[in-house]
Amino acid sequence: VQLQASGGGSVQARGSLRLSCAASGPSFGYSLIAWFRQAPGKEREGVSCGSRVGGTIYYADSVKGRFTISRDNTKNTFHLQMNSLKPEDTAVYYCAARTNKVPGRTCLNSIVYNDWGQGTQVTVSS
Repeated sequence: VQLQASGGGSVQARGSLRLSCAASGPSFGYSLIAWFRQAPGKEREGVSCGSRVGGTIYYADSVKGRFTISRDNTKNTFHLQMNSLKPEDTAVYYCAARTNKVPGRTCLNSIVYNDWGQGTQVTVSS
Protein backbone atom coordinates (compact mmCIF):
# COMPACT_ATOMS: atom_id res chain seq x y z
CA VAL A 1 0.00 0.00 0.00
CA GLN A 2 1.14 3.53 -0.76
CA LEU A 3 0.42 6.19 1.84
CA GLN A 4 0.24 9.94 1.34
CA ALA A 5 0.19 12.15 4.41
CA SER A 6 -1.04 15.73 4.37
CA GLY A 7 -2.37 18.48 6.60
CA GLY A 8 0.70 19.62 8.50
CA GLY A 9 1.50 23.25 9.08
CA SER A 10 2.33 25.89 11.63
CA VAL A 11 -0.01 26.77 14.46
CA GLN A 12 0.14 28.55 17.78
CA ALA A 13 -0.09 26.71 21.06
CA ARG A 14 -3.62 25.58 21.95
CA GLY A 15 -4.50 25.51 18.27
CA SER A 16 -5.65 22.55 16.19
CA LEU A 17 -4.61 20.69 13.06
CA ARG A 18 -6.02 17.72 11.21
CA LEU A 19 -3.69 15.34 9.45
CA SER A 20 -4.86 13.00 6.74
CA CYS A 21 -3.38 9.83 5.28
CA ALA A 22 -4.67 8.51 1.97
CA ALA A 23 -3.98 4.89 1.07
CA SER A 24 -3.75 3.67 -2.48
CA GLY A 25 -2.21 0.95 -4.60
CA PRO A 26 -3.07 -2.57 -5.69
CA SER A 27 -2.72 -4.15 -2.27
CA PHE A 28 -4.46 -1.85 0.15
CA GLY A 29 -5.69 -4.78 2.26
CA TYR A 30 -4.25 -3.30 5.39
CA SER A 31 -5.69 -3.98 8.84
CA LEU A 32 -3.67 -1.73 11.09
CA ILE A 33 -3.18 2.03 10.91
CA ALA A 34 -1.02 4.36 12.91
CA TRP A 35 0.46 7.80 13.31
CA PHE A 36 4.02 8.39 14.46
CA ARG A 37 6.10 11.49 14.96
CA GLN A 38 9.76 12.33 15.09
CA ALA A 39 11.20 15.48 16.54
CA PRO A 40 14.77 16.62 15.73
CA GLY A 41 17.30 14.54 17.62
CA LYS A 42 14.68 12.16 18.97
CA GLU A 43 13.50 8.69 18.11
CA ARG A 44 10.31 8.08 16.21
CA GLU A 45 7.40 7.93 18.65
CA GLY A 46 4.08 6.15 18.31
CA VAL A 47 1.23 8.65 18.64
CA SER A 48 -1.87 6.61 17.92
CA CYS A 49 -2.79 3.28 16.35
CA GLY A 50 -5.56 0.80 15.91
CA SER A 51 -7.54 -1.39 13.61
CA ARG A 52 -8.63 0.06 10.28
CA VAL A 53 -12.17 -1.05 11.05
CA GLY A 54 -13.56 -0.72 14.54
CA GLY A 55 -11.76 -1.91 17.64
CA THR A 56 -9.70 -0.14 20.25
CA ILE A 57 -7.62 2.89 19.42
CA TYR A 58 -4.43 3.38 21.40
CA TYR A 59 -2.76 6.68 22.21
CA ALA A 60 0.56 7.72 23.62
CA ASP A 61 0.14 9.16 27.11
CA SER A 62 1.52 12.48 25.89
CA VAL A 63 -1.40 13.01 23.48
CA LYS A 64 -4.27 11.22 25.23
CA GLY A 65 -7.33 13.43 25.46
CA ARG A 66 -6.00 15.85 22.85
CA PHE A 67 -5.53 13.74 19.71
CA THR A 68 -8.13 11.58 18.03
CA ILE A 69 -7.68 9.11 15.19
CA SER A 70 -10.56 8.54 12.80
CA ARG A 71 -11.12 6.35 9.78
CA ASP A 72 -12.99 6.87 6.51
CA ASN A 73 -12.86 3.50 4.85
CA THR A 74 -15.06 4.60 1.96
CA LYS A 75 -12.17 6.79 0.89
CA ASN A 76 -9.30 4.62 2.20
CA THR A 77 -8.28 7.53 4.36
CA PHE A 78 -7.57 7.99 8.03
CA HIS A 79 -7.02 11.14 10.03
CA LEU A 80 -5.41 12.49 13.15
CA GLN A 81 -7.28 15.36 14.76
CA MET A 82 -4.89 17.26 17.01
CA ASN A 83 -6.34 19.73 19.51
CA SER A 84 -4.79 21.79 22.29
CA LEU A 85 -1.44 21.59 20.56
CA LYS A 86 1.71 22.26 22.54
CA PRO A 87 5.19 23.31 21.39
CA GLU A 88 6.43 19.83 22.34
CA ASP A 89 4.12 18.38 19.68
CA THR A 90 6.40 19.91 17.05
CA ALA A 91 7.68 17.08 14.84
CA VAL A 92 7.41 15.42 11.47
CA TYR A 93 4.33 13.23 11.55
CA TYR A 94 4.15 9.97 9.64
CA CYS A 95 1.28 7.68 8.88
CA ALA A 96 1.82 3.94 8.68
CA ALA A 97 -0.08 0.78 7.84
CA ARG A 98 0.31 -2.92 8.28
CA THR A 99 -1.39 -5.87 6.63
CA ASN A 100 -1.98 -7.90 9.80
CA LYS A 101 -3.01 -6.82 13.26
CA VAL A 102 -0.74 -7.02 16.29
CA PRO A 103 -1.82 -7.36 19.91
CA GLY A 104 -2.73 -4.30 21.93
CA ARG A 105 -0.33 -1.41 22.30
CA THR A 106 2.29 -3.21 20.22
CA CYS A 107 0.83 -1.21 17.38
CA LEU A 108 2.60 1.86 18.79
CA ASN A 109 5.96 0.28 17.93
CA SER A 110 7.34 1.49 14.61
CA ILE A 111 9.08 -1.78 13.77
CA VAL A 112 5.79 -3.59 13.08
CA TYR A 113 4.92 -1.45 10.06
CA ASN A 114 5.60 -2.24 6.43
CA ASP A 115 4.33 0.88 4.79
CA TRP A 116 4.94 4.52 5.58
CA GLY A 117 3.80 7.88 4.31
CA GLN A 118 6.33 10.55 3.47
CA GLY A 119 5.83 12.66 6.61
CA THR A 120 4.29 16.06 7.17
CA GLN A 121 5.75 18.80 9.34
CA VAL A 122 3.83 20.12 12.31
CA THR A 123 5.21 23.19 14.05
CA VAL A 124 3.62 24.59 17.21
CA SER A 125 4.79 27.95 18.48
CA SER A 126 4.35 29.25 22.01
